[in-house]
Amino acid sequence: MKEKTHADITILGLGPGDPNQLTLEASRWLEQIDEIFLRTSQHPVVAALPPALKIHSFDAVYEQSDRFEEVYERITQAVIKHGKRPQGVTYAVPGHPFVAEATCSEIIRCARQEGLSVRVIDGLSFLEPVCRALEIDPFPQLCLVDALELGASHHPSFPPSSPALVAQIYSRRVAAEVKLTLNAVYPDEHPVRLVHAAGTLEQLVEDMPLYEIDRSDRVGLLSVLYIPPLGRDTSFEAFQELVAHLRAEDGCPWDRKQTHLSLRQHLLEETYETLAALDAEDYQAMAEEFGDLLLQIVLHAQIASEEGTFTMADILRGIHQKIVRRHPHVFGDIRVSGVSGVLANWEKLKAKEREENGEKGKGLLDGVPRALPALSQAQEYQERAARVGFDWKDIHGPLDKIREEMEELQTAASEAERFSEIGDLLFALTNVIRWYGVDAESALRAANQRFYKRFSYIEKRAEEEGCTLSNMTLEEMDRWWDEAKTRGL
Repeated sequence: MKEKTHADITILGLGPGDPNQLTLEASRWLEQIDEIFLRTSQHPVVAALPPALKIHSFDAVYEQSDRFEEVYERITQAVIKHGKRPQGVTYAVPGHPFVAEATCSEIIRCARQEGLSVRVIDGLSFLEPVCRALEIDPFPQLCLVDALELGASHHPSFPPSSPALVAQIYSRRVAAEVKLTLNAVYPDEHPVRLVHAAGTLEQLVEDMPLYEIDRSDRVGLLSVLYIPPLGRDTSFEAFQELVAHLRAEDGCPWDRKQTHLSLRQHLLEETYETLAALDAEDYQAMAEEFGDLLLQIVLHAQIASEEGTFTMADILRGIHQKIVRRHPHVFGDIRVSGVSGVLANWEKLKAKEREENGEKGKGLLDGVPRALPALSQAQEYQERAARVGFDWKDIHGPLDKIREEMEELQTAASEAERFSEIGDLLFALTNVIRWYGVDAESALRAANQRFYKRFSYIEKRAEEEGCTLSNMTLEEMDRWWDEAKTRGL
């Protein structure tokens, strides 16, 4: 064994794959040592290493574990162990030690804890030859994404308005998982590019639609996926910039003039227009109205940011943490049974939050907005009370309650009593609607819409017959009403 260097652990980058792309420092070091440990031997440079060099690899560790975290931990422990030998250890990785390499940072962290010295010999990363193969400049917005993390997600973590480079597409299975995640945003036909063995004689760039990436027979350890932008106007960040521009000095006078209070009516109007699109099940209108509603939210966030009260990051952080906190059955180890169990646990969590926030005196119903339409407010009161067990045993209870309220209304002796009993009857009817799993507000809105269409049909028929509604009998109008119903109105 040759004399030990000043470093206990030497971490060396092997470059992207062509032996000619090894750095001069790396080549000289490889000539000086007689033993090397490779994260993987499946790399083109390995065949060109000095013949006398004793080679070890951690390929077997990958085969023995199903989790990459365990693989990286075992490799780190092994390198630290060998680094404590008098001769130390040289550990080599593909590309650059700090580009798409999970083990090197952890090795350095553990080495410091153990009092071991570390030398890093840089290598050309996969990025330079990939950018050369694609003929692109990564600046200013190229996103670097790990295929394993992306494939395990439900939604891409980067804005679709930016180009992205997805590394470690090492198998067709990984490519399929990545494709499914990307499909949450990108259409099947979105043009993408697969780059194989960049920087080597076997370099190949394949152009194809997104849906075909897991069909390529060239996918392997040296494959990278390039995703061109979906469009400049397709990301949340781009929309925030647009709204901020509207509020800037060179923006729109109307938008610059707005305040939280002046926008209140617009927020309400956009909410009702969104509900109308939902009621009509008009998906094109839904997309447009959701955009209008989002504009209101982003405007409020921009105004708050300018005033220094809060930012969009505060909004997102708050709702993110709240959702995680209130879903321990998804993100924690709590077990619940069905929707009822979720809602019951939800109320317990909210009660704990109220106590922690100094709102101990507030009750279960205090969180229901006072500004809600009365029908929605009644149903929300009933649903919250039911979550803690204040509810009928079966549907017969609320149905009997309607009969009881009807009798009390019929026997009411004064206008004030009738007013009260009508309210009780509406509340009882709302409870029956809740028991049937129907949204009361939506049901009434749908009924209103049916009435509008059928009465409009009566008006149309009267006009066609040269009649006026005021001169018609109820029986005549009823005939056209029934005609409207037979037409599906």
